[in-house]
Amino acid sequence: MAPKRRGSVAQGKTVTRAQLSEAVYQEVGLSRNESADLVESVLSEISDSLIKGETVKVSSFGSFYVRQKGERVGRNPKTGEEVPILPRRVLVFRPSHVLKDRINQSLGGKSGA
Repeated sequence: MAPKRRGSVAQGKTVTRAQLSEAVYQEVGLSRNESADLVESVLSEISDSLIKGETVKVSSFGSFYVRQKGERVGRNPKTGEEVPILPRRVLVFRPSHVLKDRINQSLGGKSGA
């Protein structure tokens, strides 16, 4: 069963923690404090798992994982000088096919002209 559409989040805008909490409050019926605590708990659990190097898979949404990038040589765009870019860990999000399809369907009825 597909989730119902919510009108609480404006298209093309940034969604904040407070707005997520408000959406949970309106949709689930928890108190505002409980909704805020729930959102914080979920985000904290995702963050903690990623810090440990674990992959976080959210069904019908996507996967978050940390990838190791090796050292490489980059260039200073102003001077052209070569500069080393140190190895680092980067966060990657890979959307599910379900999410991709939902996003593309939402664009189907809109004209780009």
